[in-house]
Amino acid sequence: MLTAVVGVNWGDEGKGRMVDLLSSDYDVIARYQGGNNAGHTVVNEKGRFILNLLPSGILRDGAVNVMGPGMVVDLEHLVGEIDGLRASGIKITPENLKISDKATVCLPYHRLLDCLEEDRLKDKKFGSTRRGIAPVYGDKYMKKTVRMGDILTPAALKERLFSLVEWKNLLLEGYKPLFRTAEWNALFVANGYASGTIEPETVFDRVMKYGGSLKEFITDTGAYLDNALKLKKNVMFEAQLGALRDIDFGIFPYTSSSSTIAAYAPSGAGIPRAKLDGVIGIVKAYSSCVGEGPFVVEMSGLEADMLREAGGEYGAATGRPRRVGAFDAVASSYGVKIQGATALALTKLDVLSYMEKIPVCTAYEVDGERCSEFMTDERLLRAKPVIEYMDGFKRDISKCRKKSDLPANALKYIEYAEKTLGTGIKYVSVGQAREDFVLMY
Repeated sequence: MLTAVVGVNWGDEGKGRMVDLLSSDYDVIARYQGGNNAGHTVVNEKGRFILNLLPSGILRDGAVNVMGPGMVVDLEHLVGEIDGLRASGIKITPENLKISDKATVCLPYHRLLDCLEEDRLKDKKFGSTRRGIAPVYGDKYMKKTVRMGDILTPAALKERLFSLVEWKNLLLEGYKPLFRTAEWNALFVANGYASGTIEPETVFDRVMKYGGSLKEFITDTGAYLDNALKLKKNVMFEAQLGALRDIDFGIFPYTSSSSTIAAYAPSGAGIPRAKLDGVIGIVKAYSSCVGEGPFVVEMSGLEADMLREAGGEYGAATGRPRRVGAFDAVASSYGVKIQGATALALTKLDVLSYMEKIPVCTAYEVDGERCSEFMTDERLLRAKPVIEYMDGFKRDISKCRKKSDLPANALKYIEYAEKTLGTGIKYVSVGQAREDFVLMY
């Protein structure tokens, strides 16, 4: 069984929480794209964890976790994440963590360039996490970066890095007239370049310092997964971000720099020949969004503050307050379609317990016309939400464990979402902990 667990919206739907829950039925959990811009929050009997790079299955005893070639890996961050989990009693060994030799290394200067470009854009910025994700993916497709497997051959790695750094310093020259400030100097120092230019020896030393401790995890994940398929192992593919942040099908240019859709999962994990058996789309019971770009259903003022606080809507990766809004049937229907979801998980339904009336966006109005189809072009910037209201359920549902436990109005809300999205809602999350869910069918 090969299943992808993917986001239907803008990200932050609760994918990590659902992967942790469902991973008991899977032998292998594979992250297939993105980097440490992810923020997957998991709460179980072992504690509360925020995972940026590691697959969420790392918290499940007996599961093998794969970081695929579609990922970008910040070495320093990964070492820190592993150390933090080990300090909490989580076992991480080459037996339960395998890093693709083809995954791209996010170098310190990628973080630097990400920060410089966001600062240059000022009020036109994309809302980057400033963790180097766009620059490293850009370099990947220019064939101007290094891969995890290069760490295993230091001499060849050093030669390649020196050539890359020469090229990057030419690019930095263009930024210098804009950023000759104390902040510029502090940024360079923070990233290890006190001289104002990137020193190739510094880059190499940092790669070997952190990459050296990861050597035992680096392997051909494609060969490992291919063998797992031959042995009829169950494999789950874990996405980062959601459909609306996909580089090709999302709200470009306010997207991530990788493919977040389920169709990319086998390739990004290392087994492009494989075909998915199912896709579980994760959709939140309301809307939230971190970063810039159009967000049609965005609330403001006290209404937004109440929903944000009720849902704890602060970025797990960045700590930034998330933008929040009503359930967006237009955007969510689009997300379900491009993800090819065969079943859905509705998360954070419990957060809506305080509402007398629950707002839902049933359509958009663009230039005086009513639209039920999502768009990713400039019209989205002019779209206004058409809001309708459903009766709230005004009851704590965090202890509900069966469909029959849920209040009538909560069931009506679930049925509305299911009918609107055209796909069955199999799981309903009613809390943060692993056991806080209702199996609907």
